[in-house]
Amino acid sequence: MRAFDFPSLAEKLLPAVLAAGQAQMRYYQRGVTVETKPDSSPVTVADRESEALLLDGLWEAARGVPVVAEESMSLGAAPAKSRSFFLVDPLDGTREYVNRVGEFTVNIGLVVDHAPVFGMIYAPALGDLYVTLAEGRAVEAHVPLDEPNATLSSLPLRELRTREPNAEALTVLESRSHRTPATEAFLAGYTIGEVKRAGSSLKFCRIARGDADFYVRLGPTREWDTAAGQAILEAAGGSVTDMSGNRLTYGKADDGYGNPHFVAWGRDPIAAHVKAISDR
Repeated sequence: MRAFDFPSLAEKLLPAVLAAGQAQMRYYQRGVTVETKPDSSPVTVADRESEALLLDGLWEAARGVPVVAEESMSLGAAPAKSRSFFLVDPLDGTREYVNRVGEFTVNIGLVVDHAPVFGMIYAPALGDLYVTLAEGRAVEAHVPLDEPNATLSSLPLRELRTREPNAEALTVLESRSHRTPATEAFLAGYTIGEVKRAGSSLKFCRIARGDADFYVRLGPTREWDTAAGQAILEAAGGSVTDMSGNRLTYGKADDGYGNPHFVAWGRDPIAAHVKAISDR
């Protein structure tokens, strides 16, 4: 089975990730036309152009490793099943992008034996980069788009580490676009001290850097939405589980790479207050 050198992989992918970010910002400044895919989700020319750049970068960086990419999948271009494969979401947070909220991201995740082991997330409007460099090690760096020749080895890196939760005053993240009554019911089982909002896969990154304790998603997502974020969060000390507490796994090709409902935790899953839930 192929071995992956994460620092080397990250260095090789960084130019393509920055190029994708530059393409997105060109359209972001002048506006884009939004189309609707068969699953009713939005897509723009920026999504497609970004994906093409990332696919070229992955071909150069890890030739022969299959890639499951969001826009290619929407056109029916699915690779053969493999123990190792990349998941690409070229522009996560299209709604934020179209609404000119800067919290959209470029996402590349690597899955090996159903587990996300490497993630790279870049928020071009913010210049923030998050990446897994080893098992148990994830870092962040600031990479402005006007530094297209930046290398990881030349950047100041900050280690990512989740925080110990205070069960009596938890900080939770919620989506800017997807809060539901089911989410409200779930949160009622916890003692919430603060609610913060974030878009796209940045929610995983904010938990990884210790800014919040958990994020729950009770709605449809695909594996390319979560793989990079899960790899980064787990390397920083967190976990991502389904609603039964099992680790979120990958490679469900027969189900269209769909995810179950899940929770991204800063540490291990936190038990809800059973009485609070039963009283509703």
